[in-house]
Amino acid sequence: MSKWMISAGGLALVMALAACASDEGGARSADAAQSSAAAPVLNVSYEKFVLDNGLQVILHQDSSDPVVAINIAAHVGSSRELPGRTGFAHLFEHLLFMDSENLGYGGLDEMNTRIGGTTVNGFTTSDMTQYYQDAPADGLEKIIWAEAEKLGFFIKTVSADVLANEKQVVKNEKRQSYDNQPYGYMYPLFSELLYPEDHPYSWPVIGSLEDLDAAALEDVVAFYKRWYVPNNVTLTIAGDIDPAQAKIWVEKYFGDIPRGEDIAPLPPRAAELEDTVSLYHEDQFARAPRLAMAWPSVEQFHKDAYALDILTTYLADGKKAPLNMVLIDEEKLTSGVTMYNSTSEIAGELYLIITAQEGGDLDELMPAIEEGFRRFEENGISEDDLKRIKAGIEVEFYGDLQSVVGKAISLSQYNLFTGNPGFVSTDIERTLAVTADDVMRVYETYLKDRNYVALSFVPQGQLELALEGAGKADIKEEVIVEGEGAPVDFDPTARTFEPTPSAFDRSVEPPFGEPYDLPKPEIYKASLKNGIAVYGITTSEVPVVQFSLRIDAGQDRADIEKAGVPALTADLLTRGTANKTVAELEEALQLLGAEINISAGSTATFISGTTLARNFDETIALLEEMLLEPRWDEEEFDLLKRRVAQQFVLAKANPNALAGRVSRELFYGEDHIFHYDSYGTEAQLETITMEDLKAFHAAAYKPGRAALRIVGDVKLADVKAAFAPLAADWKGEAPETDAPTQPQDVSEAALYFYDVPGAKQSVIRAQRPSLSAVDADYPLAQAINYYLGGTFTSDLNNELRVNKGYTYGARSFFSGTEDRGFYTVSTSVRTNVTLESLELIQELLAGYGESFDEDRLQEMKEALLRQQALQTETLGEKLGVLSEISTYGYPEDYQAQNAARLEAVDLAEFRRLATTYILPGAMNYVVVGDAETQAGRLGDLGFGEPVMVDPVE
Repeated sequence: MSKWMISAGGLALVMALAACASDEGGARSADAAQSSAAAPVLNVSYEKFVLDNGLQVILHQDSSDPVVAINIAAHVGSSRELPGRTGFAHLFEHLLFMDSENLGYGGLDEMNTRIGGTTVNGFTTSDMTQYYQDAPADGLEKIIWAEAEKLGFFIKTVSADVLANEKQVVKNEKRQSYDNQPYGYMYPLFSELLYPEDHPYSWPVIGSLEDLDAAALEDVVAFYKRWYVPNNVTLTIAGDIDPAQAKIWVEKYFGDIPRGEDIAPLPPRAAELEDTVSLYHEDQFARAPRLAMAWPSVEQFHKDAYALDILTTYLADGKKAPLNMVLIDEEKLTSGVTMYNSTSEIAGELYLIITAQEGGDLDELMPAIEEGFRRFEENGISEDDLKRIKAGIEVEFYGDLQSVVGKAISLSQYNLFTGNPGFVSTDIERTLAVTADDVMRVYETYLKDRNYVALSFVPQGQLELALEGAGKADIKEEVIVEGEGAPVDFDPTARTFEPTPSAFDRSVEPPFGEPYDLPKPEIYKASLKNGIAVYGITTSEVPVVQFSLRIDAGQDRADIEKAGVPALTADLLTRGTANKTVAELEEALQLLGAEINISAGSTATFISGTTLARNFDETIALLEEMLLEPRWDEEEFDLLKRRVAQQFVLAKANPNALAGRVSRELFYGEDHIFHYDSYGTEAQLETITMEDLKAFHAAAYKPGRAALRIVGDVKLADVKAAFAPLAADWKGEAPETDAPTQPQDVSEAALYFYDVPGAKQSVIRAQRPSLSAVDADYPLAQAINYYLGGTFTSDLNNELRVNKGYTYGARSFFSGTEDRGFYTVSTSVRTNVTLESLELIQELLAGYGESFDEDRLQEMKEALLRQQALQTETLGEKLGVLSEISTYGYPEDYQAQNAARLEAVDLAEFRRLATTYILPGAMNYVVVGDAETQAGRLGDLGFGEPVMVDPVE
């Protein structure tokens, strides 16, 4: 899959765009290429035209929901940077959200929040940067106005102070994504080792800290003026639009932005390795060794890329995969194998990643890998396996197409790299045309006996586990110095530049458009003959069905001595049936383009799935077989326990997982079932037997109190017919059980510290027990938290990220279940500002109620009320509505009722809610970070000295 494909959703356009006209260039106007043929299923069409300044514009009309989205895809990524000046493309992904001449500092995010948008974001790859946002339909002109600021009215607002402050945010992102994670240096090392220094893929997209520090304002300005020009951009608008009016607005807001210099495409330049390279790194966060291998591959859309996708899927994915068979099932050297083909604009790579068992010698993996490859060489890939892999692609088609943002991103990407949004039809046709001979040919061309890069990541002090002969990797780890990186003191509202000329006054925000009607999905209710309650919504926008069957078989029904039994039972039900091996079950599902997952939560087990509508009956038949006729395979049970044991090992080195564990154990003592991970403990895992799982299945897996939630292209009559056999065969009431006791209350603030020596960041989690999902105040509490920590423009994120540069992100939220709930604040901050961040969090929480006035309250209420237009757009969102109705007994119109209650909230009620449920003086504050430099400072918080938490062994 191409690096720029953030999901496979773009491929979904094949059904919609196969008949689209080719994209000819030319001036804007009636010469625009337009698809007139509607897709046979999705009815997705597009119109493309080009402005005089070279801006390519794509319009897609979709009136199924009153939602619009806009996407700017700039053909500039890290590949357009220069050695010594890396990270600029990613830096601009940040900067372009911060300011502009006419929106002002923070104006873009503030406007999107205010008008009811739910998404305003961006991402950067090696070859492009994308910026996108959504809004209710009447906000279309506003978001067109706002996005035009990026291309024509932005760069003058960037000062040296703005640049310095945002550098700290980018550094925090790097620490969070790479430096403070197990195996975090893997991909940057691959970039460096696969490509020569002058290759544009030889550095990571995020760049280096040294280059960021060295970047001067004039460097940044020059980079922007070279690449952020209309003739290097695709603009896509999708959703409930009037295309004729949208054209007028695009012309108005983008038309007078001047064209830039012509930009030549980069020619393909594959990686070349003269020898195999093997290096090791002692990873302070790793608890188990990992072998990661990479081979040079091909660029995106190369004729061999499609066969390589299928090859890597076949080699490593699923029970029949040769590498899976040898490494997991037979040799038991690992619990998982990952292999994939990654393609970018001018080159690509094949990756194979295997995390060994704790203490495992990576040299033992190599013969097993070779044996897996040998088996493929001997047997090749069968036509049946080709068919099932290709069938799996079709469901992936529809992922991003359920939202207008996803459609805009997909259309933009194909246009950006091929000049033709409709290229998706060619793209998928090439995949479907792959033959077994093609798969063998690309194996022999790119994998067999070819040079590669091998990286051995081993825990500190365990060099003997690295591949024999591996050299030491040259990794420059950042040293966090106390006092370094202090926030820049500047006035972001100051304006010291001459405004850029324009044909009209751009400082005036456009008005809202025509009012829209809120969507009201029609919900049907029924019950099956065995008592299962059915809640459904029929929608035919995409030929897909999603469902979730909730069974009263959660962790709360487990024996506290074997807390992991519900989770293990759920997992094992996916590993074959009485009539099908694991491989046969996988194949049966894949041939249908279906997926069925079973997982156990704290109070229920969920059987959830997605399938093509045309294969709905066959999918439900497989669901019944999995539920009622488990295979109870002892070998699969042993493999499952090995995988879970490996998860326990890896979690011991993950700072976020550790913060969650410490918080959980503070609220629930050892005599409470929720004290334990969903799989229990390592010691408990060893004692659990197959008989435990069978007994739990027999006692708890009953249709009594079960609920089926289902959305998509299927009607109630078809649902009843498909589930009729299950309703006839599955009977019984689950025994009543006492609800687990409530979490321990927190009457005063307490501080706990878990030491991770040398950590580059401190993970902070503040938490207290709060409202359940059925409490009358719950929806209002969620609402009043919105401006505190529930959106990007929240006080927490603004202060900790935007103004101080302490973090990459901060948030707060209420989370509730049937009988309990929590209020949580979470962030990860630069190590040397741990104390300052905690002080700021307390200050913001303590002053939140008093800081509000009538104007801000009204603005918040309007934003939340307008967001309703975007809350049931996708199948997943519709399924979520049904889940809340069925689980918590909410009325069908609970969203409208909550909206009416919110509308009635006055300032006194707001302050009552804030002071009742946001209590910074009564929370557990957990910090996971470097105790040597930080723990001693935290006594200044006023909570006493931090309680040091015993390390997990």
